[in-house]
Amino acid sequence: MSNQVQLKFNDSAPDMKLLGIDGKPVQLSSLWKDAVLVLAFTRHFGCPQCKDMVDQLIEAHPALTEKGIRLAIVNHASPADTKAFYEKRPSSVILLADMDRTAYKAYGLYQGRFWQTWLSPRVWASNKRLAKTKGYKVELPPPGQDAYQMSGTFIIGTDGKIRLPYYYEDIADHPPVDLILHGIMGADWRRPFDSKPLA
Repeated sequence: MSNQVQLKFNDSAPDMKLLGIDGKPVQLSSLWKDAVLVLAFTRHFGCPQCKDMVDQLIEAHPALTEKGIRLAIVNHASPADTKAFYEKRPSSVILLADMDRTAYKAYGLYQGRFWQTWLSPRVWASNKRLAKTKGYKVELPPPGQDAYQMSGTFIIGTDGKIRLPYYYEDIADHPPVDLILHGIMGADWRRPFDSKPLA
């Protein structure tokens, strides 16, 4: 674990090409050059918490768009499998495939420990709640996806700097949509933290 580095506030966001669901490359910097970007990394398609997180992000997408915030969700499945998974959740959200998890590693997202993915009481409680309220059961990851892969959410300004790096304590810990929409104590995601308020 000692060689695993996480991004901090105001770090430069790693820029690379991922694949869209059409199989064409998408440069990450093209997504944040003219809009604040919420870049959300998921775990695997059998994860109840990931399904719940995706549901919340898709539901919030119109409000994010209204605030000028772009949303992209990264999966470590193939473009075809990603497309098939999200067909049940129709939306104009940008979907990206990172099969070899190059972007996951660049953003400091690695395999979680056993207690982060399986043993946490918060994960058990979340599994129970999501089974009851949404019918989401714990499933094995599809071939090529990793049950120990951790999620993360990053808000990136148009200057390519990290406004918010959100690393999960366990797989049931994802950022509240209200935090993404309204910032920390009303912070404006468009503005670097060390700049003056907008007029």
